[in-house]
Amino acid sequence: MRDETYDLSWDEWDELQSPRPDHTDFDDVVETALSRRGFLSGVLAFGSGAAVMGAGSLMSTTSAEAATSRIGFKPIPIATDATVHVPEGYSWSKLVSWGDPLFSDAPELDHATGGDVAWSDRVFGENTDGMELFTVGGRQVIAVNHEYVNTKINLPQNEGGKVASADDVLKLQNLQGVAVFEVAEGDDGWSVVVDSPLNRRITHNTPMKIAGPAAGHDLLKTEADPEGTMALGTMNNCGAGKTPWGTYLTCEENFNGYFGSTNAAFALPEDYARYGVKAEGRYNYEGFDPRFDVSKNPNEPRRFGYIVEIDPADPTSTPIKHTALGRFKHENAAATVAPDGRVVVYMGDDERGEFMYKYVSNGFYTPGGDTSTLLDDGTLYVAKFDPDGSGRWIELTPTTTGMSEAEIAIFTRVAASKVGATTMDRPEWVAVNPIAVEGYCCLTNNKNRGIKTNAGGDETPAVGPNPREANKYGQIVRWYPAEDNHTSTDFSWDLYVMAGNPTVHGDAYGGSDNVNEGNLFNSPDGMMFDSTGLLWIQTDGDDSNEDDFAGMGNNQMLAGDPATGQIERFMTGPNGSEVTGLTWSADRRTMFVGIQHPAAPFPDGEGKLARSTIIAIKRDDNAMIG
Repeated sequence: MRDETYDLSWDEWDELQSPRPDHTDFDDVVETALSRRGFLSGVLAFGSGAAVMGAGSLMSTTSAEAATSRIGFKPIPIATDATVHVPEGYSWSKLVSWGDPLFSDAPELDHATGGDVAWSDRVFGENTDGMELFTVGGRQVIAVNHEYVNTKINLPQNEGGKVASADDVLKLQNLQGVAVFEVAEGDDGWSVVVDSPLNRRITHNTPMKIAGPAAGHDLLKTEADPEGTMALGTMNNCGAGKTPWGTYLTCEENFNGYFGSTNAAFALPEDYARYGVKAEGRYNYEGFDPRFDVSKNPNEPRRFGYIVEIDPADPTSTPIKHTALGRFKHENAAATVAPDGRVVVYMGDDERGEFMYKYVSNGFYTPGGDTSTLLDDGTLYVAKFDPDGSGRWIELTPTTTGMSEAEIAIFTRVAASKVGATTMDRPEWVAVNPIAVEGYCCLTNNKNRGIKTNAGGDETPAVGPNPREANKYGQIVRWYPAEDNHTSTDFSWDLYVMAGNPTVHGDAYGGSDNVNEGNLFNSPDGMMFDSTGLLWIQTDGDDSNEDDFAGMGNNQMLAGDPATGQIERFMTGPNGSEVTGLTWSADRRTMFVGIQHPAAPFPDGEGKLARSTIIAIKRDDNAMIG
């Protein structure tokens, strides 16, 4: 089976390993998608900002609005080729690709072998994802995730990319995790500062501290760590975030696929099912590294699925897994500071029918003050959306769930199901508007909506912010905290955009009114605000450009104006790729954008391995672009 599944996305792999039973008890669900116009007027125009930013944000921009648009580039058409495209007046260049040395003792990538295990932790890793830029003592430093590996590319000499040795496993472990490295701009553009004292690789074997309510719990103890307070590694790091005090938050997503059992008679613990841990891992780590063999180390999977804090200013520091932020398939972490100084972190659980979360610290952030407990001592909430445009955050506490604080931290999905949270269409990146008190979440797609339950058996009716059955296209939900305070438990909500294809569909699957033939896209995934309040949307969807997805081309990055609803295409990636991860240089004149799992020949040309890459985009006049 492994040979046949290496090419699957994580989402497809999970579905193959844990198929959901068909669920047909939705005959009483109200049919909300009666018509495209009726649907939009009846569902989307809610929230405290509806009069200004709700219903109006979903209408096509008028000529007057277009004339005063804050989107200052000429939109580009779709592309289906193997390179990157940006608007007139902009240029792009490669910053760094998988296999490029971060240290001078590592050679350039050997495309015949995919590189040797000896230097695999000294190079830029595979499948770049979420990233942030930090200024450290005048130096510019990028921290970036390396989500997963493509074994047929990374092990090109192995038949079918099959893992065949302990060295293969170690190489793959080293190519994943996080890279921290200095960058600088010279006469020839941006480049990595090789051998910078701030350069660092964090892998599946890097020591990490476990903090928060689950630290030291029996379910996290192993023979190698009998205290349950130190773990090795972080894995399947997807989206990211930045704390107000200048540290990096990396998010563990599809950790379940790295574990398996070499003992066919081993009975998987009951709690594995909700998190998708099976007897066979995706990469056969368990065959060569006993730490990933659940028959020998059944607690090891429970030590993953957290948010990890990394200090990019100190390459000797120990990363910290913050269990108070919950254990699930974390997409990213959007941190903000409330008016009273409490820290709020919004998070999505990227699996069909899972939930959106919010953490609020008990302590208060003061610049220059002690931040050591702000992500360990607080309250975790889960979102409940009502169809009328209202909503609330439900506390996950021993009182509301009947679980201990440690159990809530370890089995967060179970706690959320207990309180009746709203099942969502794969909550991915969350972004907080820097110039308005509102949050956004990409609900990327959900083919099971209204058809099958989630992994916990919770129903998934097509109502509220997830209004379309068998949702192929995705949408972006927006919420407005009560009293303009992100710590509030009440909020109102609307949908900023519903992706779709009006050239194919005349109903709700055509999308909202701010989707048109010129800006078609599907599966919004990554999302970041720039300093001016423009919303940058990155996609990871169907790039076949056929049937329901005709006219959408390759995955892309678009700019959206929350005030008008206008959305325009800014960039297209090479075919086969996901566009993911975005950050800016300190002077905001360069955008750094991630290109994950491109098809060959990107970026090196024919006869070379395809390589995930970070590119740098600039205006030709060197003006600010974010």
